[in-house]
Amino acid sequence: MPLPPGRTRTTEAALSMTPSLADRLDDLLPQTQCGQCGFDGCRPYAEAMARGEADVDRCPPGGDAGARRLANLLGRPPLPYDRARGVHKPPQVALIVEADCIGCTKCIHACPVDAIIGGSRHMHVVVDPLCTGCELCVPACPVDCIVLAPAT
Repeated sequence: MPLPPGRTRTTEAALSMTPSLADRLDDLLPQTQCGQCGFDGCRPYAEAMARGEADVDRCPPGGDAGARRLANLLGRPPLPYDRARGVHKPPQVALIVEADCIGCTKCIHACPVDAIIGGSRHMHVVVDPLCTGCELCVPACPVDCIVLAPAT
C-alpha cells in the first residue's frame, strides 16, 4: 500500500509509537483506580479529559500538584483539585488484620487492581506492591479488619 507524500515507513513507525494524549494524561494520574473522579478508573478519566469532557480537578489522590501537571499538559489554566471529591493523602496500602478476617471475599471483589488474595472462609492478604491505597476494600469489609498504613 503506497504511503502519503512526504511519509516514509520510518516516520509511519515513529507516529504509531507516539503516545496519544490519553496515554500521556493517564501516565500523569496516580493509578489508584479509586473512582473518586467519577470514572471507573484512571484510564477512563484520562480519555474523558483528552476528549474535553472532564476537567483536570477531579483526582484527590493526585492533589493540587497532579491537577497542575494535567492542566500543563492540556495547556489549560491550573485548578486546585476538587475537595468535594475527597481528601488528598500520602500514598498508603491496605493491611488485613489476620485475627479478625472471616474470609468473606468481599474485599477481593471490591479491589480494582486484584491486590487481595485468599479463598472463601480463609484469611485474606494484601499484596503490598499491587495495592494502590484506593480504600475501596475498607467499606466492603463487614468486620472492619482492613486498616490503611503509609506506603513504604
